[in-house]
Amino acid sequence: MTHSLAKKWIGDRDFYKRVLAVSVPIMVQSGITNFVSLLDNIMVGRVGTEQMSGVAIVNQLLFVYYLCIFGGFAGAGIFTAQYYGADDSEGVRQTFRYKIWMGVGLLTAAMVVFIGFGRPLIGLYLTGSDDGGDPAAAMEYAWGYLRIILAGLPAFTLLQVYANTLRECGETVVPMRAGIAAVCVNLVFNYLLIYGKFGLPALGVNGAAIATTLSRVVELLIVMLWIHRHPEKCPYLRGVYRTMRVPLQLVRRFFLTGSPLLVNEALWSAGMAMLTQCYSVRGLNVVAGQNIASTVSNVFNVVFFSMGDAIAIIVGQHLGAKRYDRARDEDNKIIALAIFIATVSGLLIFATSSLFPMIYNTTDEAKHIATQFLIAQAIFTPQIGLLHTTYFTLRSGGKTIVTFLFDSVYMWVISVPVAWVLSRYTALNVIWIFAFVQMADWIKCVIGTILVKKGVWMHNIVQ
Repeated sequence: MTHSLAKKWIGDRDFYKRVLAVSVPIMVQSGITNFVSLLDNIMVGRVGTEQMSGVAIVNQLLFVYYLCIFGGFAGAGIFTAQYYGADDSEGVRQTFRYKIWMGVGLLTAAMVVFIGFGRPLIGLYLTGSDDGGDPAAAMEYAWGYLRIILAGLPAFTLLQVYANTLRECGETVVPMRAGIAAVCVNLVFNYLLIYGKFGLPALGVNGAAIATTLSRVVELLIVMLWIHRHPEKCPYLRGVYRTMRVPLQLVRRFFLTGSPLLVNEALWSAGMAMLTQCYSVRGLNVVAGQNIASTVSNVFNVVFFSMGDAIAIIVGQHLGAKRYDRARDEDNKIIALAIFIATVSGLLIFATSSLFPMIYNTTDEAKHIATQFLIAQAIFTPQIGLLHTTYFTLRSGGKTIVTFLFDSVYMWVISVPVAWVLSRYTALNVIWIFAFVQMADWIKCVIGTILVKKGVWMHNIVQ
């Protein structure tokens, strides 16, 4: 019995080599990106609490757009992985073109929303209790940062078209290298422009926004140049711009599969923004403390987060090639690996929970809140690992309606109401509100485990 359980959840050396070959480049890129985000966060945080809170609010709003791009491309991405597994290069080219059109539409909508309603959206996070912060100053810092960041959104959007297609076809090293170069550019120009070094002006949060925009342009150029200079390594993108027309029947298939994912990511990210808004009712120190905690924990979580990408790529290609038994077997092993890694990450977050907040130039109250958030996040990290890989498993076979119900509907029906009621109608400490929201996901863990075990996700969508 013990041996059979081990065989079900633990792979052999060749299995882990394949998983690491796919996930390590993504892991390295995400790890470096999140580490530089931490340094960026610290640099802005050393300028002041209002500056850090303003940037944190804008990044929470932009998070909604980033996940809309992720969701908008994910439907076509499921087809990309399965087309590649079936050795259908023309199918991959069609998904690439579809992503470009989807990106143009989402980018246009985002620009209208952020330019037209940016200030009112930022203001939603500045209506909390008076804890000594300056909401008016935070508003101005946030608005200045947002206007500059918007200039870099076109580069970010096109980059995702290229990088996602490469990853879905198993090429993860090139996006990793481009990501490393980008974060180096970001880090250098953060230092130069936030503090005004080597004769450059000290621009504060605006300098951080300029550095981020430059880094995205650099990352895009590196990926595009490599692809178009190495057509033999990317035959599936050869001649991709000869036409931008996508057959209507394919548009319909991609859209019907992907629209639940787009709506899901939009609603889920909006739900996360709503949760943050509920926590912000307790004041600017909570906004600053939660920002510190989420930035630090992201650095530790990149390893098990990359297991979701491994499922999307490895399991998706098995499904495309109709290797269903192998897809189920390797999915079980990747989920087990992710939960183990998430447990280790939680222990590391707990061990360092009081160290990272001390680096910031913010109030003692904000540092204390950050430490409490980190401890709470450490406790719930293993369940996040399970939910993350369960979501990607259900998505890999095109079961997008199921993922929609599992993810964003659950968020708005359960998680957001819990946070809303507890933040508005109780005097509970914000950390307890966060903990109750996480505990509400225990039901979701049970549902996800049952759906994965039943195999409702094992489906070929390109035959």
